[in-house]
Amino acid sequence: MSLRRYDVPDAFDSGAESYDGLVGANPGYHEHLQLSARRMGLPDGGRGLRLLDIGCGTGASTAALLKAAPLAEIVAVDGSAGMLEQARRKSWPATVTFVHSRAENLAEAGVSGPFDGILAAYLVRNLSDPDPVLSTLLSLLRPGGVFAAHEYSVRDSRVARAIWNVVATTVIIPLGRRRDGDGALYRYLRRSVNEFDGAAEFRERLQRIGFTDVRSESVSGWQRNIVHTFLARAPR
Repeated sequence: MSLRRYDVPDAFDSGAESYDGLVGANPGYHEHLQLSARRMGLPDGGRGLRLLDIGCGTGASTAALLKAAPLAEIVAVDGSAGMLEQARRKSWPATVTFVHSRAENLAEAGVSGPFDGILAAYLVRNLSDPDPVLSTLLSLLRPGGVFAAHEYSVRDSRVARAIWNVVATTVIIPLGRRRDGDGALYRYLRRSVNEFDGAAEFRERLQRIGFTDVRSESVSGWQRNIVHTFLARAPR
């Protein structure tokens, strides 16, 4: 079976129960999410801030935001009902709320701005048409608000692309197949990373949409130049 991007949220439903175990076996997965949340530079523990975690999955990125800004109000959104069910089973403060919605349908789900910061972890690569969603996210930010995309991007580095494909083929896909009996979601993961924007191309995409102060930083370890934090702001 070959997944289409539009079908990805539904595909995550079937893999939701095993998802935390799989990503937990990925060295640095949670630490890198926390690094991206810290790189947003949210002041004063998030006191008085309202944040959006778009594509929250089972809540790993929500937990990273909460650690970086424990005093903020956080709205966490995901298009997979199964992933959200796993997220809601965890312990959260009253300042965290979860909403079931595709990224393309935020207004219909009642998600409205303004937000002081938005984190999109492993989301943009899975969108059928990223630009309208990114434009919507920009419109939801307060002037000067920060946007962070925590994302795979390998097209700018031949070495990173080679490492990614070796790890995906020999580790990620076999583990995924062992956990869900199919592995289609993880074959899609490999393909989607290979097809996604290079880091420079994605920075240019953000600038074209209207974000300012666009930059990116990678992470350490084997995922250097594979996983990136893309940072940008809404015009002041």
